[in-house]
Amino acid sequence: MIFLDNLINGLSLGSIYAIIALGYTMVYGIAKMLNFAHGDVIMVGAYIAFCALQYWGFPPVLAIVAAMAVCTALGVTIEGLAYRPLRQAASLAVLITAIGMSYLLQNTALMIWGANPKSFPRTFINGTTLRIGQLSVSSATIITILANIVIMIALTLFTAKTKMGKAMRCVSEDRGAAELMGINVNRTISVTFAIGSALAAIAGVLLCSSYPILQPTTGSMPGIKAFTAAVFGGIGSIPGAMLGGVLLGVIEIFGKAYISTELGDAIVFAVLIVVLLVKPSGLLGKQIREKV
Repeated sequence: MIFLDNLINGLSLGSIYAIIALGYTMVYGIAKMLNFAHGDVIMVGAYIAFCALQYWGFPPVLAIVAAMAVCTALGVTIEGLAYRPLRQAASLAVLITAIGMSYLLQNTALMIWGANPKSFPRTFINGTTLRIGQLSVSSATIITILANIVIMIALTLFTAKTKMGKAMRCVSEDRGAAELMGINVNRTISVTFAIGSALAAIAGVLLCSSYPILQPTTGSMPGIKAFTAAVFGGIGSIPGAMLGGVLLGVIEIFGKAYISTELGDAIVFAVLIVVLLVKPSGLLGKQIREKV
């Protein structure tokens, strides 16, 4: 029974990592850049949902919609002001800009909401518990796992069936050829950031519903682990992001439960190193051959 409890907790935590990793993998797959401010967009989304629930009297669904709207606007603004001017710059310049944007968001949150941790309202999705024999599963866990599955399926269908999704795939494959075919690359990348940031808002709400301590650094470690999950599964692959996130969550929970609580994070990154040594492109990633 303890094993099943740990497995379910691992699937729940891994689902949160997977939703965050989907944002990373979409931006990297299409814009070929690592948006290290993504974890802090999660934090902003959680704060907006917190304010909507605690101070503005929004019902839970509208609180999520408000968080998604703010994070979508924030993601598009970040892309337009910080990343678009560096579209042709060296990757190191983009990386430094992403790190700077991360610290900017953290310090702005510190100025607005203060450094004291806030307790996220647990009335959102933690109202009921499903009991199967001796096994108890909270509604937060069920909703988190289902949300991950629905989002992954929706994104897969979106990229495969819609006009914008096909444009994203074209830009990911060859940006120059996409421009020659009449695709608006700037708009496509902006839409990618918008989708990724909206997913970050959902992940922020789910994260704080399960772990209800909210502070300006809330998104830092989950963001790093989600990036690890994206690399683990094969960055640029939507199914890979989901697989990597779920496996990472399960490994983390089992590592803390059966090996060492203090070494839980180290075990996660050690597994990543081993996987990349065996398969450098990740579990579902494709090996890209470059002609020289």
